[in-house]
Amino acid sequence: MFKEAYEYILDNARSSLNTIDLQNVRDAVKMIKNAKQIFVYGSGRSGLVGKFFAMRLVQLGLVTYFIGETITPVVNSEDLVILISNTGRTKSTVLVESIAKRIGAKIIAITSSRDTPLAKHANLVFTIKPKNGRVELAPLGTLFEISAVIFLDALIAELMKELNQTEEDMRRRHAIWV
Repeated sequence: MFKEAYEYILDNARSSLNTIDLQNVRDAVKMIKNAKQIFVYGSGRSGLVGKFFAMRLVQLGLVTYFIGETITPVVNSEDLVILISNTGRTKSTVLVESIAKRIGAKIIAITSSRDTPLAKHANLVFTIKPKNGRVELAPLGTLFEISAVIFLDALIAELMKELNQTEEDMRRRHAIWV
């Protein structure tokens, strides 16, 4: 079952990510580069995916926060909010989007459907739509979450190139080891 599960998950991630529009990737890079501050949010496992991404953005030298942490400042109109939700209907994520939209911040949504409240109100939407017929191999939102991690790490590689950053540059901003 183990080998069958990881092969199924990897195949699904590849299939889902092959549908991503590369022009949207370029637009996202531009939005990230132009943002005064970047805020990331997701709930549950999507939140963990968001924290992975926020950490890498900080390591790229970008002013980035995860919404809900105690040191997170307020979002302003010059900022970018990146929201992750498989269903696109998670109440806390849609609420964060509503507040960000009212303030005038730019919004990138990463979700599994364009037909959701989250996708309808975002400036840019990435749809990651895995086809999960084998829930015994990938339960609940596993396929979306794994695909989102891969998508966001690939976006980091694109940002590294655009920002002329190396792994060594990022390492200097990595957590300090004592």
